[in-house]
Amino acid sequence: MEADVVIVGGGPAGMACALRLAQLIDAHNGAHPDEPLTKENIYVLEKSREVGQHCLSGALLDPRAMRELLPGFEKEAPLDAEVTKESVYFLTAKGQHRFPIVPPPLRDHGNYVVSLNKFAKWMGQKVEEAGITIFTGFAGSELLWSDSSADWHTARVAGVRTDDKGVDKEGQPKANFEPGYDLRAKVTILAEGTRGNCAKALIGRLGLEDPEHAQTYGQGIKELWDIPAGRVAKGEVIYTLGYPLTSREYGGAWIYGVSDTVISVGYVTGLDYQDPRTDPHHVFQSFKEHPLARRILEGGKMIRYGAKSLPYGGWLTMPRIYGNGWMLLGDSASFLNSQRLKGIHLAMKSGMLAAEAAFKALRTGDSSLETLGNYKSAVNESWIHKELWPVRNFHQGFEHGRLEGMVSAAVQQTMGGAVFGPDKTNRAGYTCMRRVDEMGPSDVAHEPIVCNAKGDGKLTFDRLTDVFHSGTRHEEDQPVHLVVEDLDVCRDVCTREYGNPCQYFCPAAVYEMAEGEGGGRELRINFTNCVHCKTCDIMDPYQIITWVPPEGGGGPNYEGM
Repeated sequence: MEADVVIVGGGPAGMACALRLAQLIDAHNGAHPDEPLTKENIYVLEKSREVGQHCLSGALLDPRAMRELLPGFEKEAPLDAEVTKESVYFLTAKGQHRFPIVPPPLRDHGNYVVSLNKFAKWMGQKVEEAGITIFTGFAGSELLWSDSSADWHTARVAGVRTDDKGVDKEGQPKANFEPGYDLRAKVTILAEGTRGNCAKALIGRLGLEDPEHAQTYGQGIKELWDIPAGRVAKGEVIYTLGYPLTSREYGGAWIYGVSDTVISVGYVTGLDYQDPRTDPHHVFQSFKEHPLARRILEGGKMIRYGAKSLPYGGWLTMPRIYGNGWMLLGDSASFLNSQRLKGIHLAMKSGMLAAEAAFKALRTGDSSLETLGNYKSAVNESWIHKELWPVRNFHQGFEHGRLEGMVSAAVQQTMGGAVFGPDKTNRAGYTCMRRVDEMGPSDVAHEPIVCNAKGDGKLTFDRLTDVFHSGTRHEEDQPVHLVVEDLDVCRDVCTREYGNPCQYFCPAAVYEMAEGEGGGRELRINFTNCVHCKTCDIMDPYQIITWVPPEGGGGPNYEGM
């Protein structure tokens, strides 16, 4: 299929891009009826069965981008509550200390508590009403290239190939086999979210990431709870830091009042920890046992679960975001403010600016890097830069622990984001992981985060119970979409050096070290549990796990999340 523009990913960034592009084309056709542009060959590919199904966030929406894209959107968008109250706590194992004032970056008055699933679905309706075609259940499996060059200046992306359907676990066609499509596009826009498979391949092939500023990530785990009325007000926001993480790890919790009886509760753990036995899922379960959380949740009922990764590096870790025939948006391009814990508005604004560059390419017939470079120029001149530049060193300042990070954040606050000396460099989070034999007793994180949580079934839950509440579903007779290059590394080297950390960092019980038929331990991959968080692709210490899309339509169902 020939296409003018293909947008891979139907989250906030991709939908904002499609909607803005439709607006620009409509305005052009109104002003130049003799030189019309068509929207018929503009497509959005979304791997989930329906728009929004794989979208997950806390979520708080800063309305800035939406007010530019659709003025007055508040009258019809699915907004759960406007934030009216915030508080921040530092937790110890048994106690809590409330901050006397809420730090400015965490003041959320004027923002909205939303379900990103519902919000993306609503945006999808707007995109279709504007005349853009959305293909759901189609994953972008690989990029198409017009040549074999690996030089950023000359290589050209020529479109995207969608996934084959009806392939069995041995890779053979089944009776319902349907080959994927080659969508050959003048402009290919990647809005896949964190660690998208096409974006990862693009960045790797063209060397788009600065190794001195490698991307770092966090893993967010979320549950939706129904609780007795009166414990958390609608529109109330609570943040915590400290326990159950130690001073060496980065992360914290949130609690958002969705309604008078429903809350969003979750925990983000930075994926740059040292102890390979750190277990983000158990960190979250331990947080819920803390007196502050217990008082809120006890007697309530967990109704939904999800997990995803998010980019923490910010402006300094942004890869090159444009080239011949392609652009990167949203989480795929590091548009997230880790100090404010927000990225939806930045993702949408990046999509809007990319749409303006794509529109110029359609109007001129030139999709070269010179034309699409207008996207990066526009980003540099926009409020994206004004927001991200002053916090460019924020997460990097926590490399050596919480205390140093807080001091560094205070210095940056007074110096406009700068630090003493040049901007901080950082390395990929998995390289921070230490081998088991290098760790002494004082280096081992305390008990709550080094063993698998079983859960009591009321307040805390094991992984499989949580996965059930994520609505995850995959066709079982298909190739495993978590590709491990060398299972011998898992069986032998990783067991000795790191104790198989995939068992701990996966929030969905996908990876299991079990007794093999011939004796010894072997890795079993329960791929149908996968919630598409990409943590394994990010944190594997040998970088031999590659997440690729399963058959389109498979994955979690984050209805209402």
